[in-house]
Amino acid sequence: MKRRIFSKSLHFCAAFVAVFLIVLFSGCSKDDGKTLYLFNWTYYMPDSVVKQFENEFGVKVKIDNYASNEEMYAKLKAGASGYDIIFPSQDYVSIMIKEGMLKEIDHSKLTNKTNISELVLEKAFYDPGMKYSVPYCMGAAGIVVNREKVSNYSKSWSIFADKSLNQRMSMLDDMREVLGAALISLGYSINTTNDAELAEAVELINKSWKPNLIKFDAEGFGKSFASGDFWVVHGYAEAVFDEVPEENWGKIDFFIPEEGGPMYIDSMCILKNSKHSDLAMEFINFIHRPEVYAMFLDQFRFPAGVNPSAAQYTTELPHYSVEELSKCEIIDDLAENLVKYSELWEEIRFED
Repeated sequence: MKRRIFSKSLHFCAAFVAVFLIVLFSGCSKDDGKTLYLFNWTYYMPDSVVKQFENEFGVKVKIDNYASNEEMYAKLKAGASGYDIIFPSQDYVSIMIKEGMLKEIDHSKLTNKTNISELVLEKAFYDPGMKYSVPYCMGAAGIVVNREKVSNYSKSWSIFADKSLNQRMSMLDDMREVLGAALISLGYSINTTNDAELAEAVELINKSWKPNLIKFDAEGFGKSFASGDFWVVHGYAEAVFDEVPEENWGKIDFFIPEEGGPMYIDSMCILKNSKHSDLAMEFINFIHRPEVYAMFLDQFRFPAGVNPSAAQYTTELPHYSVEELSKCEIIDDLAENLVKYSELWEEIRFED
């Protein structure tokens, strides 16, 4: 399953130690000048897109995968080299810009930038004008409901306070997603550092939501929903729909709550030490051809929020709409306040 089934909040240190050992034995193969090296989330690039690029440009594309931003970042900081393009989420784009790890985008070679939506550029406040990053995907977690088991429910985060669904629900094991959901349902920013607002969010989760949950789950919720063990799950649409036979999709309701919620933008960035930056720019520009980007949308049933021109070439209906995303707020880099969030998450996650 693609990247969003993985929790990515608290494990930087563990990831750093693990990938440091991996780096000692890994790295890209000998450079031939005609190979582009990508470091991307698992199952996040359709094979058909890669094959078309290789055939058209007469090159090879090699892809290594990671399961979280922390893993990607830790591996690069530990010395992994040879990669040209990475696909970080917005908070890590911000971090890597500040640390000088990214090469500026050559806009003279980004002729397809006119296909990139104003909505995603507005949301991407962390990199105005796409100086270092070009949006790849914009999306959000939401709530999935088994309509055969649950018939009367609110399309809001308040569903997790419904005692009639006790022990039939799960939320993501993800600090920013769960705290963000609580904050936005209370009318606060998902990026607030206000202690009183955060305390209110923790109380909402611990007193109203957590008692009704089977567990916090970032990896198995799709399978558990498909098996009927969970009736309501907080997660990514593609992780659930991939587990349920398509003939049963009519029995599923996926929605982004009416209050909005946390959202992400994953971007294509060229590393500062890339040896094939010209070819990397060709690839980034290629991705934003509408007919090419449509292949990506169809693979994962995403809406055309990043590249609206691609919608005319899609053959599959998306799991949710661009309009639903417009209500959501980007998860921003918390910098030194990450420690504060981590402590609150430990309180939520492990205390009765």
